Amino acid sequence: MNELKKRLLSIIESPSTDTNDKLQKICTLLDQEIPYFNWTGFYFKHPERQELILGPYVGAETDHTVIPYGRGICGQVAVSSQTFVVPDVHAQDNYLSCSIDTKAEIVVPIIKDGENIGQIDIDSHSLDPFTEEDREMLEWLCDKLSVIL
Repeated sequence: MNELKKRLLSIIESPSTDTNDKLQKICTLLDQEIPYFNWTGFYFKHPERQELILGPYVGAETDHTVIPYGRGICGQVAVSSQTFVVPDVHAQDNYLSCSIDTKAEIVVPIIKDGENIGQIDIDSHSLDPFTEEDREMLEWLCDKLSVIL
């Protein structure tokens, strides 16, 4: 995981000023390096409404380009500002299905100056694949991203 963190940090700290390009490269790297990350993307707070807007992602197309606060796992994280690990999405009452293949999800908020500005959302086609190491790495990543967003 330390090697992956180094590679993620090199993307974040690269001289490119195009933040969306950096976020896309992060999605691609995570998708390539962690076999059970089957959809990796970012959602960001709408500046005027209580909604999340889809940002860069890697994986199957999704109909969920706008998610109201409180709806689904991402919408719940927008409200709670807490990491949410869902080992089995079918056991959740408030789950927005993106794909029939999705079995688990982890969503980690990006907090900047005390405000939840967005999140990374990862779906998996495996039941209960996410480890404590995954959670720690994603929380570390979101902390680093808060500096450039």
